[in-house]
Amino acid sequence: MANSLLSSPVQVFALGGLGEVGKNTYCIENEKTLIIIDAGVRFPEEDLPGVDYVIPDYTYLRNNRSKIKALIITHGHEDHIGGIPFLIQTVHIPVIYAPRLAAALIKHKLEEGRIKEQVKIIEYNADSMIKIDDFNVQFFHVTHSIPDAFGVCVDTPEGRIVTTGDFKIDLTPIGPDIDLGKMARLGTEGIDLLLSDSTNAEIEGYTPSERNVVSSINEIFSKATGRLIISTFSSNISRIQQIVEAAVNHKKKIVIIGRSMENAVSTSREFGYIHIPDANLVDIEDIRTLKAEETVVLCTGSQGEPMAALARIANGEHKQLHVIPGDTVVFSSSPIPGNGMSIDRVVNALTRAGANVLTNSVFYNLHSSGHPARQELRIALKLFNPHYFMPVHGEYRMLRLHADIAVSLGLPRDHTFICANGDTVVLRRGVCSQGPRVQADDIYIDGNDINGLSTAVIRDRKVLADDGMVSVLVAIDSRQNKLLTTPKISTRGFVYVSSGHLIPHAERRVNDALEELMKGKVTFGEIKNTIRSTVGKYLFLKTQRNPMIIPVIMNKNS
Repeated sequence: MANSLLSSPVQVFALGGLGEVGKNTYCIENEKTLIIIDAGVRFPEEDLPGVDYVIPDYTYLRNNRSKIKALIITHGHEDHIGGIPFLIQTVHIPVIYAPRLAAALIKHKLEEGRIKEQVKIIEYNADSMIKIDDFNVQFFHVTHSIPDAFGVCVDTPEGRIVTTGDFKIDLTPIGPDIDLGKMARLGTEGIDLLLSDSTNAEIEGYTPSERNVVSSINEIFSKATGRLIISTFSSNISRIQQIVEAAVNHKKKIVIIGRSMENAVSTSREFGYIHIPDANLVDIEDIRTLKAEETVVLCTGSQGEPMAALARIANGEHKQLHVIPGDTVVFSSSPIPGNGMSIDRVVNALTRAGANVLTNSVFYNLHSSGHPARQELRIALKLFNPHYFMPVHGEYRMLRLHADIAVSLGLPRDHTFICANGDTVVLRRGVCSQGPRVQADDIYIDGNDINGLSTAVIRDRKVLADDGMVSVLVAIDSRQNKLLTTPKISTRGFVYVSSGHLIPHAERRVNDALEELMKGKVTFGEIKNTIRSTVGKYLFLKTQRNPMIIPVIMNKNS
C-alpha cells in the first residue's frame, strides 16, 4: 500500500447497521474526502407506534457536507437504498455509484418520491475502477437474494479497506457465481481492515442454496388443486424468478399484486433478470376470467404488514381478490424479528377464510436466507485474511459471534472491533485503533416529513399507549394572582380506581398546591410544573401509573 507522511488518518464508521439489522450506512473519511457506502432504512417493529421508517441521523454528514464525494451502493435492497431519498434531501450527494439493477430501482424510487434534486447515478460492474480523490475503489461480485450484488474494496493512502456487502457463498446460485478468485486475490495482496456481513453468525454450517427452494416450490405447484397465492419480498428477485419459472412450467397464469412487487418485476423484466412470457401475465382486473387451477397470484405482505396486499386479501379488504376455500397461500420468506405476531394474525385470517397456508418449515423449504452461515464466514475470513476485522450488519450478539469466529481462525482479539453506530475505527499506515465517536442516533420517519421524529416523541407515544393521558384545566386571574375555580381533571386511556374518589382528591390536592404557590409572584412555567408534579406523584402513589399530564391554563382577560 502507498504510504505518505503527509496523508491523514482514515476513519471508518457506521451511521446505521451496527447493533441492528437494517439502515446500513457506512462511511470512510480522511481530512478532505468522505465516501458513503449504502444508505438504507430499517422497518419499525411494533414498539414504534405510527412510524413508517427508521433512518440514521445525518447530522454528521450535514456538518461535513463539503467533504462528501460519492455514495456507493452494494445492491438494491431497501436496507441499503431505502434511505437515499432522505439523504439527498439532507445533503448534496455529487454522484451515486450503483450496480445496474440497483441504479434502476433507485431512479424509480426517486421518481416515485417526486424528489426534485437532480442526482447523477453512474452504473458500475465487476471490472469498474473508480478514483475518488486519494481513494481507489474496485468491486467483486457476490451472491445474494437479489442480482447485481457486490463487495467493495477501497484503497486509501493509509491501507486497504474491504466490505463484503450482503453475501452468501452459494455454489449453485440463481444467476452469476460469487467471485471467490478476486476475493482471494485481494486477500493475497493484503487487506488492512475487513467489514463483513454478520446476519447469520448464530447459524452453524452453510446457508442452503437458493436452488433448494426450487424443489419445494415445484412440489407445491404439483399438489395445489385451487389457486396459488404466493407472498415473498418484492426485492427477492432470485425467488420471484423461480416462482415464475415454476408457473410457466406448470402452464399457469401469473397475476402480480402490490405496488412494490409490480415495480420490482417490471424493472427486473426490463433488465432481463426475470423472464415472464407476456402470455403468462394477466392483469388483476381479469383474474375472474381464469380457472382456479391455472391461477398463481404473486404478492407482497410476507411479513404481515397491515397495508400490504396479502393482509388486505386476508381481511377481505382487497377490491379484486378474496380468499375462497381451496386456495393455497404460501409464505416464501422467514419472519423478520418482531414481525411474528403480525404474520400470525394474517395466517389466522387466511385460514379462517378457508385457505391452506404453508410457511417455511421442516416439511417445506420455502425460503433460503441471502446471508452467510458460520462456515461461509470462515471461508470469507480465510480468503480475505485481514489484519483487522470489524463485523457489521447485525445485532450485537451477531457481531460478537462473528468476531469470535475471526479469533478462532487466529486473528488476535485486539485486532477485532465490535462497534456501535457512531464508533470510529482509525486506520493509520496499516494499523487500526479505536477513534472518537461521531453523532449517530435514530430518526423516526412518520409520513413525508424528512426531519423525522425525535426519541422524545416516540417516548410520548409509548406513555400514551401504556398509561394514557390526564389533562388538568386551571382558570386563573394573573392580575389578582389567584385561582378563579377549583382545577378540573379529565382523563383519556388512564386506568383509575373504580371508587370514583381518585379524581376529586387529585383536584383538591392540585388546588391546595396552587393556592400555596400563588401566595407569591409566579410564572406560567412554575404553575405548569406544580400541576405536573402534584398530580403525577398522587396518581402514581394511588395507581402505580405514570400518565402523560397536560396542564391547560386559562387566564382571565381584564
